[in-house]
Amino acid sequence: MTVIDQRRSGYFGEDDCDLAQFSALVEQNPDRSIAPHADDAQHNVPIYDVQRLEAVLWDPGSRRGLMAEWAEVLQSGPGVLVLKKACRDLEVIDAATKLFDGIIATEKQNNGGGADHFATAGANDRIWNSLQKLCEASPEVFLRYFANPAIDAVCEAWLGPNYQMTAQVNLVHPGGQAQQAHRDYHLGFQTADICASYPAHVHDLSPVLTLQGAIAHCDMSIESGPTKLLPFSQLYRPGYVAWHRPEFRAYFEENCIQLPLEKGDAVFFNPALFHAAGANLTADIHRMVNLLQVSSAFGRAMESIDRAKMCRLLYPHAKAAQANGTIEQAGLRAAISSAAEGYSFPTNLDRDPPSGGLAPETQAQLFVRALSEAMPPAQFEAALDAQMERRLA
Repeated sequence: MTVIDQRRSGYFGEDDCDLAQFSALVEQNPDRSIAPHADDAQHNVPIYDVQRLEAVLWDPGSRRGLMAEWAEVLQSGPGVLVLKKACRDLEVIDAATKLFDGIIATEKQNNGGGADHFATAGANDRIWNSLQKLCEASPEVFLRYFANPAIDAVCEAWLGPNYQMTAQVNLVHPGGQAQQAHRDYHLGFQTADICASYPAHVHDLSPVLTLQGAIAHCDMSIESGPTKLLPFSQLYRPGYVAWHRPEFRAYFEENCIQLPLEKGDAVFFNPALFHAAGANLTADIHRMVNLLQVSSAFGRAMESIDRAKMCRLLYPHAKAAQANGTIEQAGLRAAISSAAEGYSFPTNLDRDPPSGGLAPETQAQLFVRALSEAMPPAQFEAALDAQMERRLA
């Protein structure tokens, strides 16, 4: 079995993806002792009864011990856990479902509805930014929905305090097809080539910047297609490159597990875990989940910078330098990297959907494209303004 020595190059490429090494990690025997608070385990995934843990969650010392347990499960254990009865107020789940159904109907009427990163277009209904849209539709429902100590604790367990909540609704109708196996945000939303351009230590860092969660808005049998999961797959360091490869996707399909959920249950997992929404094989279950995408408070720059203004000022000079040959292409790209926003997110995915990959065009990519197309400054500024308008909440 090949052992990856990241010191050789400091990067992960396709040659570093070894299916035998991956399968050895995934097929390990789990350490049951890391989840003493769990009430059950299914397919190596610890199951917690939130109602039984109420006293633990309200006591600061006990709560910290439980959070340490959850962090270990997510990091070095199976990478996924289930909170049974995470949302005990099923009336508020139903109220939120009704509001989400209304939002979906309105958005489909207005613009055709949202698309999905990892599933065939039209296979489901999607609400981008369901967090803000729920709050706008009913602040009272939002308050009751997120007044949830268990969800707060698991988010803090992985990310620390002051985390940033976002959410997206996914509704898969009977006959809806499964997603492809993937990892999630941040590096999970990049192509294999872009992932390979990031140093190996960034691959290690990316999973601790976000936490993935899903709240079940209906009872979800296996036939309805709850999320397919591959426990321990988050441990494979080159996984952000590997999940794009067909042999890894085939292995996932042969070895993934699914867990039935009841309305109000929640599942949380390490974003590096290989996973995919399942196919809805039922005739009558419209499977709705509210996907929680929770981010670390530390994903912020130190200073507020008007990068659009900098791009407007810089572009005519960069265009002239390119035409005159006074600065080589590598130098131009370095200057653009220092001035322009090089990341696609955060954005408004209703208006700024992925373009040519898994993420929208960045400000820096627009700048480079404008130079390659020899856009006049006025045309570049118009394109920049249009991009900024799409990104606004």
